[in-house]
Amino acid sequence: MAPKLCALMLGVSVALLPAFAQDQKKSDDPPKHDDDKAASIPPEKSSVTHHEMTLGGRSIHYTATAGTLLIHNDEDKPYGSIFYVAYTEDGADAKSRPVTFLYNGGPGSASLWLHMGSVGPVRVATASPAATGAAPYQVVPNQYSLLDKTDLIFIDAPLTGYSKAVGKGTDKDFRGVDQDLQAFDKFIQRYITVNQRWNSPKFLMGESYGTTRSAGLAGMLQESGVSLNGVILVSSVLNYNVNVPGLDIQYVGNLPSYAAIAWYHNKIPNKPADVKAFLNEVRAFARGDYAEALAEGDLLPQDKFDTIAAKVAAYTGLSVQYVKESKLQISPTRFRKELLRDEGEILGRYDARFEGTDVDNAGENPGYDPSDSGIAGAFTAAFHDYLSRELKYDTTDTYYVHSESNTPWDQTHHPSGSGGGRGNFGGQRLPDVAIDLADAMRKNPKLKVFSANGLFDLATPFFLTEYDLNHMMVTPELARNVEFGYYPAGHMIYLNVDALKDLTHDLDNFYASLLH
Repeated sequence: MAPKLCALMLGVSVALLPAFAQDQKKSDDPPKHDDDKAASIPPEKSSVTHHEMTLGGRSIHYTATAGTLLIHNDEDKPYGSIFYVAYTEDGADAKSRPVTFLYNGGPGSASLWLHMGSVGPVRVATASPAATGAAPYQVVPNQYSLLDKTDLIFIDAPLTGYSKAVGKGTDKDFRGVDQDLQAFDKFIQRYITVNQRWNSPKFLMGESYGTTRSAGLAGMLQESGVSLNGVILVSSVLNYNVNVPGLDIQYVGNLPSYAAIAWYHNKIPNKPADVKAFLNEVRAFARGDYAEALAEGDLLPQDKFDTIAAKVAAYTGLSVQYVKESKLQISPTRFRKELLRDEGEILGRYDARFEGTDVDNAGENPGYDPSDSGIAGAFTAAFHDYLSRELKYDTTDTYYVHSESNTPWDQTHHPSGSGGGRGNFGGQRLPDVAIDLADAMRKNPKLKVFSANGLFDLATPFFLTEYDLNHMMVTPELARNVEFGYYPAGHMIYLNVDALKDLTHDLDNFYASLLH
């Protein structure tokens, strides 16, 4: 996730889609440059520092490299400078040492969130799920880092962080699904070439729109001769078509998340002790009686309407009257305002464990997202301080936590492979990158996928992720290459440190299963 810029819902109503960057502004492309303007193409640079930490009882000496690499266009001219921070274990054999590329989403978000919160060597301490407040912030050694398993390369997407267009490159060269994929494909090939990592095991780890990127990259890298060992999807959004207005699947997909959140906030009558069994029950209702009732639409008989409304209310903690007045269709935004209205609280969108107070309790929608405002300042300040003090990266450039250069975004996508009945047909108007991921899995049957999901995430609901990954049109054998993990957290799973501990444990096993 990036607060305010999670998964860009491409060209569709912002009220209906999981993570639209509602506050993005349009910006003009930067001026083009002549070939002989060498100053417009900055040199590649890096700051190298050396560190030590203990993980799993083992002392790890590692090198941190904060720097930039140039990527080249089809004419072999530099058109982008990409900023990254790499953590590599000293003395490790590159042939057996895995390398994992990590990034956030947006599109339009830098990757400080994963960098400073998840599996890197340090993390910023927050008061989650309460608001963290003002500085000073504490950056601590991360006992849940994956650095004992893999080298970690955190990448800022083009036009975010310190990554930018150079030479004759313009913002338009990066503003789009396929343009973004091509830039990452070029960067990863550049990195493994410069650092002699072509023969290392390779993994991708993306969050939010970063999962869109990862699934698309799996297919594109495969076509480029880079076969991946594993793909880690954190809080996924893979198929943007399911949220087109007029389709019921968005309501079906949201219902189990509403139930999980109502369970967390003690709004379920006779609250079940076993949340896993409870959510399995809600899943069955959502894909069964609820989906069937929505499909009947305006012709749904009144007695059946009443029965379904009562069931939805029981599972979501909302009143039967509210569910009826909503015609059985509750948007995440309205749910966030309604569930705790009687307590004068609104819920977070990225993480519904977070609560906040609004201007008044009578409104239709919450005025802000407490799970955004509660942590944004801590991550931003801590990252800038860490980059300067610890990594010694010195620059006069502005670090763009949120890019204002990613609109308009070209949502057209040409997936790798034919996709069967969901093929290219001249390009998708809204991306379904599950097709790309499936294509990579068919061509590389040893590729495995781990899908990490927060139960209290209203931006990328876990039931929709299950639907997407269970509809890739692969064989049963390949379908078993996909694993799911569920955590008592929101979009940024790692904000709950207990959930981060469980996530790291699951990822330890995931790496071990692929590297034995």
